[in-house]
Amino acid sequence: MKHFIYLILLLAIVKVNAQENAIYQKPPQEILELVDVPRAPSVLLDESKEYMILLFRDAYKSIEELSQEELRLGGLRIDPKTNIGSRVTYFNNVKIKSLNKKGGVISQVKGLPINPKLTNFNWSPNQKKIALTNTTSNGVEVWVLDLVTSSVSKLTSANTNANIGSVINWFEDGLTLLIKTIPENREPLINTKTAIPLGPTISVNDGKKAQNRTYQDLLKNKSDEHNFEQLALSEIYKVSLDGKKEKWLDSDIYTSINFSPDGNYVKVNTVHKPFSYLVPYRRFPSKTTIYTKDGKKVETVVEVSLIEDLPKGFMSVRTGKRNFKWRNDKPATLVYTKALDGGDPETKVDHRDEVFELEAPFKNGDKSILKTINRVYDIEWGNNSIAIAHDYWWNTRNTKTYIFNPSDTSQKPVILSDRNYQDTYSDPGDFVTERNDMGSSILTLLKNNAFLIGDGYTEKGQFPFVDQVNLKDTKKKRIYQSAYTDKLEDIRNYDPKKNELLVRIESPKAYPNYYLKDAKRDQITQLTSFKNPFISIQNVHKEVIKYKRDDGLELSGTLYLPVDYDKNSKEKVPLILWAYPTEYKDKSSAGQSTKNPNEFTYPYYGSMIYWVTRGYAVLDDASFPIVGEGDTQPNDTFREQLVANAKAAIDAVDNLGYIDRNRVAVGGHSYGAFMVANLLSHSDLFAAGIARSGAYNRTLTPFGFQSEERNYWESPEVYNTMSPFMHADKMKHPLLLVHGEADNNSGTYPMQSERYFNALKGLGATVRLVILPKESHGYKSKESILHLLWEQDQWLEKHVKNK
Repeated sequence: MKHFIYLILLLAIVKVNAQENAIYQKPPQEILELVDVPRAPSVLLDESKEYMILLFRDAYKSIEELSQEELRLGGLRIDPKTNIGSRVTYFNNVKIKSLNKKGGVISQVKGLPINPKLTNFNWSPNQKKIALTNTTSNGVEVWVLDLVTSSVSKLTSANTNANIGSVINWFEDGLTLLIKTIPENREPLINTKTAIPLGPTISVNDGKKAQNRTYQDLLKNKSDEHNFEQLALSEIYKVSLDGKKEKWLDSDIYTSINFSPDGNYVKVNTVHKPFSYLVPYRRFPSKTTIYTKDGKKVETVVEVSLIEDLPKGFMSVRTGKRNFKWRNDKPATLVYTKALDGGDPETKVDHRDEVFELEAPFKNGDKSILKTINRVYDIEWGNNSIAIAHDYWWNTRNTKTYIFNPSDTSQKPVILSDRNYQDTYSDPGDFVTERNDMGSSILTLLKNNAFLIGDGYTEKGQFPFVDQVNLKDTKKKRIYQSAYTDKLEDIRNYDPKKNELLVRIESPKAYPNYYLKDAKRDQITQLTSFKNPFISIQNVHKEVIKYKRDDGLELSGTLYLPVDYDKNSKEKVPLILWAYPTEYKDKSSAGQSTKNPNEFTYPYYGSMIYWVTRGYAVLDDASFPIVGEGDTQPNDTFREQLVANAKAAIDAVDNLGYIDRNRVAVGGHSYGAFMVANLLSHSDLFAAGIARSGAYNRTLTPFGFQSEERNYWESPEVYNTMSPFMHADKMKHPLLLVHGEADNNSGTYPMQSERYFNALKGLGATVRLVILPKESHGYKSKESILHLLWEQDQWLEKHVKNK
C-alpha cells in the first residue's frame, strides 16, 4: 500500500512538473518600456501631394479580440458575427495634413464613429474622397471620408460582406460605389461542434497526381461547405453618396470586382462548386465575366475547373487563359496569359508564356502581343507603343525585363535586363509610375525616357538611386543617388517634370520621416515629424560586421552591443544570434549584404534587440545562406552549411573581443526555428536556443517545403536528414519551443511543436513548450507578446547568461 501511495504521489509530481498552469506574465521593466509605446501613424498620399492621410492604430490587439468566434474555411478566417476577416488590422483614428497650406496644418477628422475599427481604405477617382469600412459589434458599415472638409460620414448600415475579395469599388463619377452586401435570404450557419453527421467524409482520386502543399484552414466536410458558401455569398448594390441604392448583381460568391480604366465595364470574378478539401478557395472552380457599368452581362471570358492536380514544380501553372487584367493605358482592353508548355516546367520550350489582349466587347479578336522566355509576372503599360514586361524562373533564379510594342508584334521585344533576381547588387530598380487621366497606374514617360528607382545595394553600402533609361537605345543616365553615409534615404517616388523626390529618411536614432526633395538643388522640405519612442536604446552601438565562412563565402550581420557597453573594457557578454536561412543557386549572390547600419533601431515583438537592455550583445539578421550550384540543390548539404554559417558568425563576434562564446543563444521564427533545432542537435556552438512557430518533421510536408521542390519519395534522405524530429536523440542543449495555437502558415501546424516536444521529452532533453492561445503564425495580442518576451527572458537568463 505504501508503494502504491508513493507511486501516486510521484505521478502527481511529474504531472505538475510537466504542465504549468501559468497566467500571462510581463517581461522586466527595461523591456516593457520599449514595448508599450505609441505607434507612429501609417501614411497615405494622394498623387498631387495635396493631402497626407495619417492613420493611427494600437500596436497590438487584445486576447479578448482574438477570442471572438472564428470560422476557418477554404483558406479564410472569418468572424461570422461581423462578416469580415477575424485577423484584420484596424485603424482607430484618422488625421489629415494639408500639404498646400503653410505650416502643413494637421486636422482631426470629424465625425468618426465611437470606438472606430477602420479598414478597406479606397481612394475615389479624383482622390478627393476615401471610402472605408467600420466594423461594429454586429457587422461592417461603409463610410466616406471627405478630404476637403476633413469629415467622415456613414453611407450604409452594418450589412456589408467583407469576408472575401473586393468590398468597395468606386464608379468613375466618384459619386457612386459598388458595395458587397449580405443576402437577405442567407441561410443559418451550421454549428459544426454540435451538428449530427449524416455520413462519413469521403475523398477520392481517379489516378491523377495532385501534389499540393500542406495548406491550412481548408474545408473538411459538408457542414464546412455550407458555412463557407453562406458566408461568401454576396449581393452587389450600387450605392450613391446621397444614400440611394439599387441592386446591381444577384447573390453569388464574388472574389474580385474591377472597373475598366474608363469605368464603362466591370470585370467580375466568382467561385463555384464543387469545393475542395485539398486546396483553398482561390483554386476552386471560377468564372470571369464582363458586365457593363449598368450591370448588364457582356461576356464570360473564361471558366476554370477545380485546380487540384497541377504538374509538379514551383513554376507549374494551369492550362488555358489565366490572370485576366485590365490594360491600364487603354479604356477597356483585357490582357491575359496562356502557358506554352502546358503549364509543366519539365516541358522544354523556347517560350513559356504568351500574352494576349482582348478589346471590348470581348467576344472575339484575341490578339497575341508578347511571348516570354520565363513565366510572366507583371506588365507595366505606357502607351500604344511602349510597355514593360517582367518574367521569372524559380529554378534558375532568372528574371528578364522586356521593352515591347504592344501595337506591333513585328518589332522584336528588347531585353532590358537579364539577371539573377537574388543578385541584389545588380538590381536595376522599379519603374516609376503615375496616375493617368482615367485614374489607372501607368509608366511615367518623358519623351522616350522611363525612370527607375533602385535600392542601391553595393559592396560599399546602400545608396538608393534614380536612373533615366532611354527606351529606344536602352542607355541609362543616373539622375540622382543618395550620398548619405550616416542615414538611410528611402526613395518612395520621383516626379521627373518637377525633378522632385518623395523620400523617407532615417538613422539609428532618428525615426523615419517623409520629405520632399529637389533632386538637382538638394533642397529638402520635411513633411512629417515623428519622434523616436525608443529613447533608452538610442545610443546603443550598432554596426554591420562582415566575415567569411570556412569556404570563403562572404557573410554579414548587424551587431548590437549592450546599453552603456564600454568598448574599451571588452567585457565578455552573452550573445544572441538571430537568423533565417535562405537558399541560393550561386555563391556570388549568396555573399551579398543587404544590411544597413543606418536603419532606425526599431524593436518589434519578434525582435531580440530588447535584450541589449539586459546585458546581451545581439547579432541580428545574421547571414545564413544555403547554396547549391549547378545540379546540386541547396538542401543537399543543408545541415553542414547551417553549422558553418553559425560558426563563422560566432567566430566573427568573438574575434572582436566582445563575447563569451560559451554563452551564446540562437533563435529563429518559422524556418528560422527549424534552423535552431538543427543547430542545437548537430553542433556544440550554443548554450541554448529559442524556436518559434517552426516545423520539425518534414515528412509531414511531403510535397515540398520552403524552397525544396522535390517530394519526400524522390529525396527521402534529404527530408530525413533535415528533420530535427528524426534526430531528437541528438538534442544537446536547452530548447524553448513557442507556437501559436491557431497557426495558419503552410506546413507549420502546432502539431509540429507538440510532437517534437513529446519526442524530446521522451528522450530526456531540456525543453519547454509554450502554446500561445488564439495566436496564428505571427503573434498579435498584447498579452501573448508580453508573455513571449517574459518566456524568452527567463530562458536566456537561466540557460545562457547564468549558465
